[in-house]
Formats: sequence, C-alpha cells, structure tokens
Amino acid sequence: MGAAPDQESLYCRRCRRGLSIRFNDLGLIVGYLHAAEQRGQRIDHRPEPAPITEIPDPIIECDFCSAPEAAWIYRSANQVTEARRITGQVVSVNDYRSRHHAARVLRTDTEHALTESWGERWSACQGCADLVEARDLYGLIRRVVDALPAKVSRGKRLTRLRCELHDRFSVVFDTLQPGRGKITPGHPLGIWSDAPGEAS
Repeated sequence: MGAAPDQESLYCRRCRRGLSIRFNDLGLIVGYLHAAEQRGQRIDHRPEPAPITEIPDPIIECDFCSAPEAAWIYRSANQVTEARRITGQVVSVNDYRSRHHAARVLRTDTEHALTESWGERWSACQGCADLVEARDLYGLIRRVVDALPAKVSRGKRLTRLRCELHDRFSVVFDTLQPGRGKITPGHPLGIWSDAPGEAS
C-alpha cells in the first residue's frame, strides 16, 4: 500500500479545492481552472495552484457528482477536452439582406483555443464509487445529471450533456486501473491496494 505512482493532483492554495490544467496548442500551460467553474459556478478568486500534498486539509469533492467529502480515488487514462474559438462565419448575402441582418450561418470557422487536462485521478463519493465498482455507466450519468444545477442540465442542454458524460465516463471505465485509494485524514492521495476489496 502507498501513494499511487501517477502525477499528483493540483489544488488551489486559497480555497483548498481541485484545479484542472489548461494548455495552448503548443502544449504549454496557460492557466488553471477550478473544478467548480467547469460545473458553471462562479469563483471569486484566481487559482493559486499547488500539489495537493502541500494543501492543509484539502477539500476533496467527488469528481463525478461534486458531492463533498470524496471517499475513494480511482486511476484511469488522462483525458483532455479541446476548446475552440470562432474565427469567422459565412452567410448568404441575399439571406442577410432579406432577413434584416439576421441571416442563418452557413459555415462557422474555428481555431484551437486551449486544451484542458482532466488528469488521471478521479475522486469519488461513496455513491458514485458504488456505481463505478458495478460498472454502471448509465446509473453514474443519471446520478451526475441529477446533481447538476438546472442551468446546465435542463432543456436542450440535457441531451448534449448526457452524450459528453457518456464519452468521458466510458473512457474512465475502459481505462480504469486495478485497485482504488481510500481517502483518509492525512492521506489525500489515498491509501492504495491493487487487490479488490483490500482497501475497503
């Protein structure tokens, strides 16, 4: 038993909560983002990144449903999300004139803006951990959607959100490494066992 050998998680020194890393198209770090911001919440300060082991009493939330006091850590392949920015839009001139400057867009051109790294570690509350252990992908998606605020999980956004979660969690399940780490006071990286059931 001991700390898992993969890269260490980054947390904010100021609020003691998890961060993700943002890269540009050259692979250089351009910034950090609070996990809460990924879920549509506002943060009143800029990230102050540090390894989790340097944060006194870190607030470890579930990376799946955002519940407080995560109980377990899983390891899987690092995932990245690419964000793109709009560089131009093409519309029909006739459509533009006849619709009083409200033309439908025929084509949108984009370019790479940044890449966000999700990391190899996934913290899980007991409820999400039970679904991960059962490999219940759709149960996990349902639990996460139910926990999100309505502004990001209702109406037209719901189908897209479910598809994104399906893609992300499928990779987690497909690349899940043996064992899991039990989060305990003084062990924010988890106490690990590769044998099923030993770290319970």
